[in-house]
Amino acid sequence: MKRHWVSLLTASTFLVLAVSGVLAFVRPFSLGIVGLHSLMGFVFIALVALHIGKNKGHLNRYVRRRSLWIILLLTTLLTVILVWQPAPVKALLGLSKNLGPAVDRFEVTEEGITYFYHPAPDYRLKLSIRTGSGFDPDNPPHLAVWLENASFYHIKTLHEPEGDGGGQLPYWSFKRDGWEEAKREAEAAEQSDGDVDAVSAPTQNSSFDPGDYLLPNPESPMTYQVMIEIKAAAESGGAEDAPSLIYKVEIDNADPYVYQLFELVGYPKKIEDTEEKEEWAIYYYDEPMSPALELIDSALLTIERVPEN
Repeated sequence: MKRHWVSLLTASTFLVLAVSGVLAFVRPFSLGIVGLHSLMGFVFIALVALHIGKNKGHLNRYVRRRSLWIILLLTTLLTVILVWQPAPVKALLGLSKNLGPAVDRFEVTEEGITYFYHPAPDYRLKLSIRTGSGFDPDNPPHLAVWLENASFYHIKTLHEPEGDGGGQLPYWSFKRDGWEEAKREAEAAEQSDGDVDAVSAPTQNSSFDPGDYLLPNPESPMTYQVMIEIKAAAESGGAEDAPSLIYKVEIDNADPYVYQLFELVGYPKKIEDTEEKEEWAIYYYDEPMSPALELIDSALLTIERVPEN
């Protein structure tokens, strides 16, 4: 290939990379744009290799200059800063509209807690928690958000507590551990017998796939629940032995609503614990729990379903 062809192709490919890179930053996630940027990057690498091969003489003169080491040092320093992401870099990245292919965002502010979940183009879930007088934004409470089917089995954790917060939320931990154990047993049964009906063709409200509930088949819509477990952090004055609180809202895909308020259902308490079985129940809240009741003023679930054209 002639040298001027290689140079022109390299320049035009770089132009595509620059434009697609800017679009990927300023626009919401698009597989087409990200795919174009990534695949064109490989083409650019190949063209750069050809360019080097066609211009060895000129490049050898650049390599001998002392400025090469300064350039390499500056490039390395810039790379470290961008990977490390100090506050100014994070602030810059925060301006990006590209939140990833599975939009899953959690925000804590003085006004409250907001959780966004966008698993498909035609489905947007938003959980808005308006905080009460007992909420400390500097030491936010331990919080878990998950889905349960109509049989009260864990389907999917939407937001997992940070650090050791899971140990402060026993009901969510119990539900999640039971789901993981059931899934392992189902996978083991499927491997030992490929014709296991419970795995290959799950019955109503027994699927392990959260998409069966969130994005159901209109001919067989499933009912599920969105659950919240919350407990004040010890750093903000929460007692170590204080119970957590459970809130829930039921979603009926046969008769869906856009807006639904969460209901406080009580606090979890272990009722049975043997070597073979562990059981928890939810009890209605009472007077000793009044400080915990001040964490949440209200919680609103918004689900936008965009019908297919």
